[in-house]
Amino acid sequence: MARKGKHRLVDLDRANDIAPGLEVKTRKRLVVVSGSSHPELARQVAEQIGTELAPTEHRVFASGELYARFEVSVRGCDVFVVQSFRGSVNQQLMELLIMLDALKRASAKRITVVVPYFPYSRQDKKGRGREPISARLVSDLLATAGADRVMSVDLHAAQIQGFFDGPVDHLFAKPVLLEHFEATLSAEDREKLTIVSPDMGRVRVADTWSDSLDAPLAIIHKRRDPTVANQVSVHEIVGRVRGRVCLLVDDMIDTGGTIVKAAQALKDNGAERVIVAATHAVFSDPATDRLQDASIDEVVVTDTVPLPVGKHFPGLTVLPIAPLLARAIHEVFEDGSVTSMFDGAA
Repeated sequence: MARKGKHRLVDLDRANDIAPGLEVKTRKRLVVVSGSSHPELARQVAEQIGTELAPTEHRVFASGELYARFEVSVRGCDVFVVQSFRGSVNQQLMELLIMLDALKRASAKRITVVVPYFPYSRQDKKGRGREPISARLVSDLLATAGADRVMSVDLHAAQIQGFFDGPVDHLFAKPVLLEHFEATLSAEDREKLTIVSPDMGRVRVADTWSDSLDAPLAIIHKRRDPTVANQVSVHEIVGRVRGRVCLLVDDMIDTGGTIVKAAQALKDNGAERVIVAATHAVFSDPATDRLQDASIDEVVVTDTVPLPVGKHFPGLTVLPIAPLLARAIHEVFEDGSVTSMFDGAA
């Protein structure tokens, strides 16, 4: 056996089926890169980790075609690509795919896609005949482009994890939101607190909130018209809400129709106050106007998606998600446990 510099020469050993070659002790390198959709979030994540974003060139040609190039070497790196989705979703998705292809061709060792808000997540199943399952298509596109792993926050449907043939880290914004409410709700509010699920699909999540805050649970039964987008009719409330401080919990707010009708139903049934907590503030028009309805006293969201200044309004609180993402990225890089961040629930 001989040594040469930092390399250890290994001789042929037929008896133990060992091939001749060099053994090299390598060091892992974590690199964070950002798409153009939410660079501020990516910068905050890198800052929390203790590094900075790798320089990346983004261009849009006159023809509308996108271009991305990494200005430094990423060979052998553990790369985390941060890209969220709001507004020009299709352009942002194409940009992400191009970045993944560039990383793959640049010999990145492992590529993790960090998509705080998973695009097309509401198209997770067929509700009617001849419909696509677009969330599965997005997963296939990410894998084909070169993603080895996906990390997302509060998927609209947990089954999306099974659409990707590789590890999926499903993070929850609940600890971030919960910390806020534990610090801001008064003792009187806690005595009168009721957790409300805006529909049957969110009951399991609302139930965990009920356990964490030691508060009763109420459920709103709603019915959608499958042929009309963003149209909801509230039917009845299961649980006691009269004279209560109601905390409505949901994964996202798009146009705000569901949340506002739910809040109005709660106030009509005697609720004292209605507070809305959601992870993804998509806020498609006319959400900003709707959420200022008299039935809603406060709205608390995270910054998983970029929220322009014009979308802010009195009564809105935006909490940073970067510390949660940074901790999860650190656990993945160090081969630690993401599940431990959520008491075994992830």
